[in-house]
Amino acid sequence: MPAACGLAEHDWPPMPESHRIRLRHVVSCVPRHDELVGLLAGGSFVAGRLDRYSDLDLIVVTAPHAWPGILERRTALAAEWGPLLGAFRGDHVGEPRLLICLYGPLLVHVDLKFLTPDQLGCRVEDPVVLWARDASVASGLAAGRASYPRPDLQWIEDRFWIWVHYAATKIGRGELFEAFGCGAFVRSRVLGPLALDIAGARPDGVRRLEQTGTADADAMRQTVAAYDARDIARAVSARVDLYRSLRDRIADATLERHPEAEAAAVAYLEDVARTLGHDPEEPVA
Repeated sequence: MPAACGLAEHDWPPMPESHRIRLRHVVSCVPRHDELVGLLAGGSFVAGRLDRYSDLDLIVVTAPHAWPGILERRTALAAEWGPLLGAFRGDHVGEPRLLICLYGPLLVHVDLKFLTPDQLGCRVEDPVVLWARDASVASGLAAGRASYPRPDLQWIEDRFWIWVHYAATKIGRGELFEAFGCGAFVRSRVLGPLALDIAGARPDGVRRLEQTGTADADAMRQTVAAYDARDIARAVSARVDLYRSLRDRIADATLERHPEAEAAAVAYLEDVARTLGHDPEEPVA
């Protein structure tokens, strides 16, 4: 790759002016730092579907010798690249190299991930090179290939029925906020990834599941409950039905099922629902 090359602005995908202004400014600022050797864009930029609600997902490629120091002062760098309203590290998503930023006054969410060239090989997508100082960025990308992890059905099956029982205990005890949390977790870690994978989309939680237009998206809506113990029990039952449907479409002979745990957890959920005055066999309006 020749020095100081990248994707020209006229070749960027369509985006809101607020995002264009922010991205243009970052692209102009990054080359001023000798320790930085590249700037890449991922996420919606790669997909070409940036809208007013999109984040800017950027990778700041750092010379290896400077990387520890850059991580230490990344918030200060981000503040140099625009009117930074707030920023924090991505430890909560298991990515301490990430700095999550909010710029304003035209609000734009920008994720800045600071990597060295040799860390580019392990990735979930192929980013677009916006700027590169030298060939190290291309070499780092060439050292690996993009691979988004697919759902591990055995991992899910080993846990799912215990999660069903846990949710039922929270409903029975009246811990409805906790029961809501169980539902969001199962949608994000189990049902969404399986449904998206079957639909041929990237199995990233429940991202853009509504846009798939599949029957699974309709079924997913049934797993969302109102703040009502009976309705939450109904939603857990809907999660069971959807999981069984998804599992049975993709499982092969190697899947070790747990029929005793499945039967016991479902019976427990039905018993809890009956104590709430709702018969799970009876349709809920």
